[in-house]
Amino acid sequence: MTKQHTHGIESTAQFAGHPVHPMLVPFPIVSIVLALVADLAFLGTLDPFWARGAFWLLAVGLITGIAAAVAGLTDFLTIRPVRRVNAAWAHLLGNAGVVGLVIINLLLRWDDPAAGITGGGLVLSIITVLILLVTGWLGGSLVYSYHLGAMDSPSAGEENRPAARTQGGAGDRGSHR
Repeated sequence: MTKQHTHGIESTAQFAGHPVHPMLVPFPIVSIVLALVADLAFLGTLDPFWARGAFWLLAVGLITGIAAAVAGLTDFLTIRPVRRVNAAWAHLLGNAGVVGLVIINLLLRWDDPAAGITGGGLVLSIITVLILLVTGWLGGSLVYSYHLGAMDSPSAGEENRPAARTQGGAGDRGSHR
């Protein structure tokens, strides 16, 4: 169940009390951006090493992107306030588009990674990174502006307030002063 506090909304996809989605998103972002860098390095050197590297970076980006998407979709579907924010919808749809573009990009490179770069892969890499810039910005605003899936410092006096009073007794663990 989602816990809404005066200073944020807890993620429902969490590990040891930490939201999973923000832990995972750096991996696909870095992999996809580095795939673009490898594409550019290939064009500058024509060394097939860079074409193969870009292919594998896209593969890592896809796998880790799917993992991040599962965690993000879990929060999206289980935290009602998230679905009320237009930026959350744009973030979701934009990142779904990124996953789709990475799949297409990988298919273009499947038989020949070098030919895939010049056969549209570079353009797809550029478009994908541009979309990631927008969806990353939106994801940041969901956390920092809307406080979705993030917990800020408690309001003044709230950190000393017993959980039993703020949650109707649900947080009371039997310790009384």
